[in-house]
Amino acid sequence: MKTFNDFKIIGIDHGYGNMKTANCCFQTGVTRWETEPIFTNDLLVWNNRYYTIGSDHKEFTADKFADDDYYILTLAAIARELRRARLTTAKVFIAAGLPLTWVTRQKQAFIEYLLQHKTVDYSFRKEDYHIEIVGADVFPQGFAAIAEKLGEFKGSTMLCDIGNGTMNILQITDRKPDLLHMFTEKYGVYQCTLAVKEAMMREHHTNLSEALITDVLKHGTADIDKAYLQTICAAAKEYTAQIFRTLREHDYNPKLMRLYIVGGGGCLIRHFGEYDKERTFINTDICATVKGYEYIAFTKLTKNGGG
Repeated sequence: MKTFNDFKIIGIDHGYGNMKTANCCFQTGVTRWETEPIFTNDLLVWNNRYYTIGSDHKEFTADKFADDDYYILTLAAIARELRRARLTTAKVFIAAGLPLTWVTRQKQAFIEYLLQHKTVDYSFRKEDYHIEIVGADVFPQGFAAIAEKLGEFKGSTMLCDIGNGTMNILQITDRKPDLLHMFTEKYGVYQCTLAVKEAMMREHHTNLSEALITDVLKHGTADIDKAYLQTICAAAKEYTAQIFRTLREHDYNPKLMRLYIVGGGGCLIRHFGEYDKERTFINTDICATVKGYEYIAFTKLTKNGGG
């Protein structure tokens, strides 16, 4: 969270698997209740309606503004950032993002979605919040993670942002994004999870929870049966190999360019991938893109005098 004039710039990554701010990460999931549920640890109350936050992840959708789920999740994300600053009332500017090739077509609609209410009164985790949303802007995913250090990207670099639902690819040449080499693929970490589930059912007739699969993908191992672990790892290695095949289809050549990986999928590359470690950098900060949103928004607002 950054402060500009009298308002707070709060970056939010509206992921398919997780919502992220500069300091928080929680599952992308919203469960609605007609009455107050028994468990209220992550309960958001707005307009006399009850929402449990983070109980699951949201299904892939090409339009993040198709329903009110991401708006509810936005309110939860803002509350979590404000709580860290011990604030319950604030003017807020939302800095968000969309997949690289979606920004041009969807940016205005997403901004309007985020600005649908000028003032919002709600409670989250039994704390009351009053926020005034003074503005919003939307930036390209992945690229935002390197925006502040773009000057360091000499020569040719392939940027690969691996999220839960999509993978964004962008070639950067002599510090400049190459708009002719910019792609969004529906090949995120969730596709790896599905491949693991299929392999486990085929080889062991066993259905694994997504939480257990995620644990293996994050850490490369888990305290489970050796044969089960081998099956999971084999599926993850095949998925990771497909990532590199996709990169090569988009002109990635490790002998000519460096590879810069951001997003939650970076742990897959680190644990299961075969790559040149001297020419590949994996950014382990899963909030790097959100911090980039805040940086770009702050820079843009400063340049425009707050307008």
